[in-house]
Amino acid sequence: MRASPKPAVWLLAGTVLALVGCGSRTDPRLHGSLRQERNGWIFVHLEGPPAQIGFQHGYWLAPEIAEAQKVIALLFEHDTKKPWAFFREAAEKVFWPKIDDEYRQELSGIADGVSARGFRLDVWDITALNGFLEFVPYYMRWWEEQQGKKTSARLPTRESCSAFVATGSYTRDGRPVIGHNAWTGYMEGRRWNIIFDIVPARGYRILMDGFPGLIHSADDFGLNAAGIMITETTISQFRGYDPQGIPEFVRARKAMQYSASIDDFARIMREGNNGGYANNWLVADRKTGEIASLELGLKNVTLQRTKDGYFVGANFPVNEKLAREETDFRLDDPSLSPNARRKRWQQLMAEHKGRIDVEAGKRFLSDHFDAFAGKEDPNERTLCGHIELSPRGIEPWQPPFAPAGAVQAKVTDAVLAERMSLLAAMGHSCGRDFLAAEHLKRYPQFEWQKPYLRDLRSHPWTRFSALRAGE
Repeated sequence: MRASPKPAVWLLAGTVLALVGCGSRTDPRLHGSLRQERNGWIFVHLEGPPAQIGFQHGYWLAPEIAEAQKVIALLFEHDTKKPWAFFREAAEKVFWPKIDDEYRQELSGIADGVSARGFRLDVWDITALNGFLEFVPYYMRWWEEQQGKKTSARLPTRESCSAFVATGSYTRDGRPVIGHNAWTGYMEGRRWNIIFDIVPARGYRILMDGFPGLIHSADDFGLNAAGIMITETTISQFRGYDPQGIPEFVRARKAMQYSASIDDFARIMREGNNGGYANNWLVADRKTGEIASLELGLKNVTLQRTKDGYFVGANFPVNEKLAREETDFRLDDPSLSPNARRKRWQQLMAEHKGRIDVEAGKRFLSDHFDAFAGKEDPNERTLCGHIELSPRGIEPWQPPFAPAGAVQAKVTDAVLAERMSLLAAMGHSCGRDFLAAEHLKRYPQFEWQKPYLRDLRSHPWTRFSALRAGE
């Protein structure tokens, strides 16, 4: 059952009148843009050439960007023992020379917008923030090797996110359905609450979730006006990095903006691949009904595609050669979170063959069945992840009872995507809340997160749509 788009559209239209009036009088670069808060999410509409899109982004999200930078700086200091200045310098010397001029302008515009609101962040802060997912561990491991020494840094690869894409005989209408929930630490994850509606001067319109200050989704879930629907999950315990390649955040944004086919997406992601933030990408083309899995290692790249079937992601390496040559992951240990979640995905796909739709996707992303233990038990092995409840944690990424797990979820199908719409739930989509003070009292070993660890409340599924012309 699909809800009417009118309630969301009228709400957003009212917000345009409220917000453009207070911003456009002071700076013409804000014309046509807006910010609206709804059910734990911040919806921002951005339009124009790159520098203008960046300025709008920075202006409307300035407080969130400033706090996000502090959160990531604290994570980096804890995990790498390096100050923020170290990453600013790497952003300037390693990332910046590989960034297309279009995205340089957008990054600079974000810094200008943040500055216009009175916050002191410059383009190197913004560029470093955009690269935070590939700094640790990918860049840092490479940097340590160049130094000929090992630091005391904790440099695990994230084992984050559960996702699926299905089509053909597996879905109710025979067309693609795609869904994803993002797993992160709760300190940064509760800030992964932006819905971007971007109308660039070049390329295709984008609707995606995201993190304040980032030009790409980063967790990644989105769709474009050419009919491409995109998500991914991280490849666990991956190793390998090429500093001469193009940063992942540039390739991911470019692929979201310029892909009109699965071939376009695969080509853009592969060109200049640096191995940073290595993912298994799940993609659908709503025009053709075809879906694909692009497992993007640094040395091993595998593209699978079908018009009748499914692909799932839960941080497990798909290609055994990639697993052997580019990861330290144990495919033969069924107790590991990625392997248990892979088994659960396969069970759900088989059980719901012919009946997969948006409503089924919402249930999948809220699932608490531990396929290894064979029982309902929200923990690190369930699709809706609750590492904070696990005595095992998800080593080496998160220790036992770490405040981490699924922080939000999204799902869409071909019909919604045609209307540039998606459904999103902020917080655990199962409805369970995380309360920071109670958790820190019970597990004081995470006290270092206290300055920025906040409650993660669950919110209802909400439909977001790109604005229509004239609204």
